[in-house]
Amino acid sequence: MGSQRKRNFQIEAFKHRVVVDPKYADKTWKILEHAIHEIYNHNASGLSFEELYRNAYNMVLHKFGEKLYSGLVSTMTSHLKDISKDIDAAQGGFFLEELNRKWADHNKALQMIRDILMYMDRTFIPSTHKTPVHELGLNLWRDNIIHSSKIQTRLQNTLLDLVLIERNGEVINRGLMRNITKMLTDLGPSVYQEDFEKSFLDVSADFYRLESQKFIERCDCSDYLKKAERRLNEEMERVSHYLDTKSEIKITNVVEKEMIANHMLRLVHMDNSGLVNMLLNDKYDDLGRMYNLFRLVPNGLLTIREVMTSHIRDTGKHLVTDPERLRDPVEFVQRLLDEKDKYDKIIGSSFNNDKTFQNALTSSFENFINLNPRSPEFISLFVDDKLRKGLKGVSEEDVEIILDKVMMLFRYLQEKDVFEKYYKQHLAKRLLSGKTVSDDAERSLIVKLKTECGYQFTCKLEGMFTDMKTSQDTMQGFNSAHGADLGDGPTLAVTVLTTGSWPTQPGTTCNLPIEMLTLCEKFRSYYLGTHTGRRLTWQTNMGTADVKATFAKGQKHELHVSTYQMCVLMLFNNADRLSYKEIEQATEIPPSDLKRCMQSLACVKGKNVLRKEPMSKDISEADVFFVNDKFTNKLYKVKIGTVVAQKETEPEKQETRQRVEEDRKPQIEAAIVRIMKSRRVLNHNNLIAEVTKQLQSRFLPNPIEIKKRIESLIEREFLERDNGDRKLYRYLA
Repeated sequence: MGSQRKRNFQIEAFKHRVVVDPKYADKTWKILEHAIHEIYNHNASGLSFEELYRNAYNMVLHKFGEKLYSGLVSTMTSHLKDISKDIDAAQGGFFLEELNRKWADHNKALQMIRDILMYMDRTFIPSTHKTPVHELGLNLWRDNIIHSSKIQTRLQNTLLDLVLIERNGEVINRGLMRNITKMLTDLGPSVYQEDFEKSFLDVSADFYRLESQKFIERCDCSDYLKKAERRLNEEMERVSHYLDTKSEIKITNVVEKEMIANHMLRLVHMDNSGLVNMLLNDKYDDLGRMYNLFRLVPNGLLTIREVMTSHIRDTGKHLVTDPERLRDPVEFVQRLLDEKDKYDKIIGSSFNNDKTFQNALTSSFENFINLNPRSPEFISLFVDDKLRKGLKGVSEEDVEIILDKVMMLFRYLQEKDVFEKYYKQHLAKRLLSGKTVSDDAERSLIVKLKTECGYQFTCKLEGMFTDMKTSQDTMQGFNSAHGADLGDGPTLAVTVLTTGSWPTQPGTTCNLPIEMLTLCEKFRSYYLGTHTGRRLTWQTNMGTADVKATFAKGQKHELHVSTYQMCVLMLFNNADRLSYKEIEQATEIPPSDLKRCMQSLACVKGKNVLRKEPMSKDISEADVFFVNDKFTNKLYKVKIGTVVAQKETEPEKQETRQRVEEDRKPQIEAAIVRIMKSRRVLNHNNLIAEVTKQLQSRFLPNPIEIKKRIESLIEREFLERDNGDRKLYRYLA
């Protein structure tokens, strides 16, 4: 079985000639033609589709495909010409309905005809590269109906009129419109575009050009934007209901161009309602609407950003240079923070937290905050105010928020080292007077500064806290060793400050009362006995004292005063009246400090434990002072503050500035040496640029000062000038 050979079968062509009736093709076509007429006349129910299919099949089989195809074309064309006349005859609103109805009929007829001619569609048409039946039906509809001279323009105008009617607020038959536009797209993208979309876009541009002109003449910016937004939404809704989806981008571009792009500058600069007005009055909804509309057009957001930046800079410049606003540093900084909060909220709620707007806000603040050379001092005074009293009863979270806001302003400063100088002075006063609200808040801010500027920036500040803790331990040791010797006499609390960590103080001299002097010497002996190689210098200008005083009628009070005030008051134990000159000679307190001290003791209502002749608000060298026997106060403990200018005086400012400039010199030199060590050879301009870049996180160095430091390094033979090019520097190892 397995070895049996396989047989090969072959089917051969039929050898007998089939004789076909010479009139076969005509007869068969007549049957098919009649069927097509019946289909178009809605009489298809009586037709046998199986028989019709067989007839069409046989015609193709007997090579009469061409006759069948050409007959189909002429029959359909004839019917469509009649349909065209019916559609054209429809009046007014019935025109589109008739067109829609005939289109539906044509599609049904086409489906039946295609079913009958399916064999031709599958065999004859592909082999002869002719148009398939369904596509042929669409093309014939396009050529005989849509592109007929009487219908083409009328159809286009009718569709455009209906759109206009709807734009003017009237209701139209959207379902009918959808069917007609779908018909145009079914006939091919080019039909929809050429016969409707192109004209639709042109007419729309004209419509919105005129409307925008009308609106902008009589509306304010807010109303105009609302109308533009509504029109844009209407057009998108129109597309979703009855236009081709590809039309959306095209029609929205038209509305955006005509209603927004062409009037952009006029809108943002509109008097009493434009962008600046919206910013001033916190109109979040209007600003959000402007942002969302302007982002759709080229340079829209750039326009908003530029106007906003210009406004913020102008407002900020006025804020930091107005003499009236500079009187209160705390209020000055609070205004800056309020301004920042205001624009943060606008950018967050109206401008979608846009990074480019946040960057513009940052650059604006950096620009104007540095216009005032006292900004670093004022920010430090603001911190001082908050950490002394402003944060009492405030939750930890709120404290962190305030400190973060301060850090944000700090980042904008170009002269961070100036802030450091003032911050160190203010921190020292807070720590020494025990006036800080919260050690945690103090340390939190130092951690933030350390994160921002590095360890070097805060190491001395941390050293100040270390000194405070060490001093507590030292005083415990001193009291344990000498507590029994002190008896009922005065007690002493000393804070030992490391010279490098604390702000440098001028070596002020002050003659302490003999009781205090003895006590101070005891502490000096104890301290130097427990620490070798150290030197103590008393900073009497930074101390405080509690003095028990008995006035006339036996009224007793405990006065909390500065060390200077204590020295002055103790003089009145041995004298009834003292002149200013006598007090000055006895205490040797510097004149500026003594005047402030006497002013606070004799001129502040409710705290005037001394009186003076003649009575006046200011202290002069001719004044005479005596104890105020009539002094009364409801409280037993009375705190007498020193009359201090919250801000620095002009000479103090000059002195601080001088100290800052001196501190900058070694930093500039270190940067130059670092750069030259790695580069070896560098020209002048590049070196200046590199030094500025390296130091800008702390301060913005003056190019003149950099040049001076370069000269100094050349003199000390760290660098040398190139012999051929005087602007070229070489590093000397």
